[in-house]
Amino acid sequence: MNTIVVYKTKYGATKTYAEWIANELGCEALDAKNVKIDDILKYDTIIYGGGLYAEIINGLHMLTKNMDKLKDKKIAVFTTGLTPPSCRDYYDKMVIEKNFKEGLPENVRVFNYLGKMVVSELSLVHRTALKTLKKIMQGKENPTEMERLLVELCDADGDFCDRCVIVDLIEYVRG
Repeated sequence: MNTIVVYKTKYGATKTYAEWIANELGCEALDAKNVKIDDILKYDTIIYGGGLYAEIINGLHMLTKNMDKLKDKKIAVFTTGLTPPSCRDYYDKMVIEKNFKEGLPENVRVFNYLGKMVVSELSLVHRTALKTLKKIMQGKENPTEMERLLVELCDADGDFCDRCVIVDLIEYVRG
């Protein structure tokens, strides 16, 4: 099995999962800032990880703009964020639609993991965005279940990474 893990991380959760996955599969985990599309074409299986920011998977455009070159590869994409993976409507609709404009290719499977948000480590931009989002959501007259969840998530503070959740991705790659 000729596999590579490529990741783009802001606060470290995606890197943590990438290293766990690479360790399980006995392959390399490389930061996307050091990788070009030609570097990964020699691999049969490509695993890409990125954090979720407003439903956009950080750095995924490296793959999505090159899907024609990757159509014969097995691809696993994993996301990290604070929205619980059980929120399938969010992941299956909003995240997939925003990141795969043509629909999810048959050779791609997406996995979603909890990441981390340590408020003291957040950039000023991200802290401000959280405060603004929380204020907007709290001001809604009849908030949806997702909007109420967003208010709760704005107050999350901690590392929620869990090595046990990578099992499905590992099985998919090995399968």
